[in-house]
Amino acid sequence: MTEQLSSPPMVASGVDSPPRPGLAELVARIRPRARRRADPRTIAQQVADVLEETMPSVDLLTAAERAGSPDGYTRHTLHTEATFSVSAVVWRPGQVTDIHDHLVWCSFVVLQGTETETLYDIDGDRLVEIGERRRPAGSVTGVAPPDDIHRVRNTGDTTAITLHVYGADLSSGTSVRRTYALKDDR
Repeated sequence: MTEQLSSPPMVASGVDSPPRPGLAELVARIRPRARRRADPRTIAQQVADVLEETMPSVDLLTAAERAGSPDGYTRHTLHTEATFSVSAVVWRPGQVTDIHDHLVWCSFVVLQGTETETLYDIDGDRLVEIGERRRPAGSVTGVAPPDDIHRVRNTGDTTAITLHVYGADLSSGTSVRRTYALKDDR
């Protein structure tokens, strides 16, 4: 399944899945960790460890999928089952998400390019920026709610590709819990 993601809603369109070199092995390594009965942060870190050990390749995507879309970043759902989903996100330069948080844990690796994540927190009734992380290719992270309010963007001059593992079956939806708007400080 391929989704054109842009702010606000995303549009999904089903496609037949091409061969995905290395995906079956990756899924087999993730599965026992995703099925564990542990706190979400522990699972996210263990799945991040698998991503770091296996370092998947952009070859999981076809050349057409790796090209992305001028209309917004694109999510390609590669695998779903009851306890987790694997998706690749393709970001052309300048493409950005809304500020959002998630329903479930997520582990991800930057396969190509660089992504920049701006982190936020809530102070009273205001959303405040608390930091920024620049992640080049090879960067691996695991996170879990509730401390996951962020905006992600491609600040580089080449297409970025990230591989995400979410702790839920997202075959019919998204992991985004809600989106946020920055209030004017005046």
